[in-house]
Amino acid sequence: MTLYGIGLGPGEPELVTVRGKRLLEEASVVYAPGELAERLARPYAAAIEELEFPMTEDETTLKAAWDEAAATVGPVARDEDVAFVTVGDPKVYSTFSHLERALDAYPEVDIRTIPGVSVVTAFATALDVEIDNSPLDVREAADGVPQHRPPQVLLLKVTDVRKTDAALHDAGYEVTYGRRLFMDDPTVRSDPDAVAESDYFTIAYAEQVGRGGES
Repeated sequence: MTLYGIGLGPGEPELVTVRGKRLLEEASVVYAPGELAERLARPYAAAIEELEFPMTEDETTLKAAWDEAAATVGPVARDEDVAFVTVGDPKVYSTFSHLERALDAYPEVDIRTIPGVSVVTAFATALDVEIDNSPLDVREAADGVPQHRPPQVLLLKVTDVRKTDAALHDAGYEVTYGRRLFMDDPTVRSDPDAVAESDYFTIAYAEQVGRGGES
């Protein structure tokens, strides 16, 4: 049968796509990798099972967690249509890709991806940013400021705001921060102190000073 990797969008249940909603309603089980994903799927899913994954960078620990998740999902997906949900889009900095690789051990399971509103488009709306002909570099904050200094930068998972802010300003950028966009308590600030507390759902949008005469 089929495992659907369904993107839930940026944080509002009403931003789930029409197709995603239908498949959530039809799935025998919906697997969620955390409380937020579970909350977004709950209005549409009959049965939800939360899977736990450690917050660590240790590759051995992470691989063991994904193998365990595959051992939970795979046997069910062999016989029934099930879903794994992820905040945003399943192919954009998502947990789903790890599960998909771990499910190589279950070749009889058909895996299909259902796109969702990703952080790349959601942030543009929330921060009123126009993505035009200038290159936009998207990366995790842990990867640092791009050496080639593109006109626009979007850093994801900004857990150390002050460090990120200093690096971006030293590189000639003006920065706006978005935290928990489209969730219950969204914040948009240019002052790093206003969002200094660590939060996984913080992004930094930066423009080179003087870009196009706008800054």
